Amino acid sequence: MTEHAPHRFERGTDGPKVIVAGLDGSDSSLRAAAYASGLARRQGALLAVVYVQPVMPAGAAFGVPVAETTGEIAEGLVAEVRAAAERVRGIWDVRWEFHTVRGDPYTGLVTAADELKADAVVVGASESAGHRFIGSVAVRLVKAGRWPVTVVP
Repeated sequence: MTEHAPHRFERGTDGPKVIVAGLDGSDSSLRAAAYASGLARRQGALLAVVYVQPVMPAGAAFGVPVAETTGEIAEGLVAEVRAAAERVRGIWDVRWEFHTVRGDPYTGLVTAADELKADAVVVGASESAGHRFIGSVAVRLVKAGRWPVTVVP
């Protein structure tokens, strides 16, 4: 008779079990979520869709209701994800969750991926010209080297 050691979390053994997809409403992030959804379906993985609510203290200083606005964006995104899941119900089954975190996109995605013990991260390519100088979220995630990162154009 052999004794089994207590089960420990093990990263990357039989394909991804948790896939984090960053979603901000841009076309590339919507394509990334669709790609991640297909990957999650094929792997039998959990799809964790993550929206990072930006923190804009300058807007709040001028009386702009930033939290309300980003909250409305999050609600709109989750409604969009639910509608997409309903369209494929009965054809494909994908287990998914929607998470909202506050902060800058890079830190928010890192925090979510760490907390969810993600095996893979999928994000859309940056649509901002300024990222050529300061680096896109996707490039920063790849450089972090903590998960396989797929960047969807």
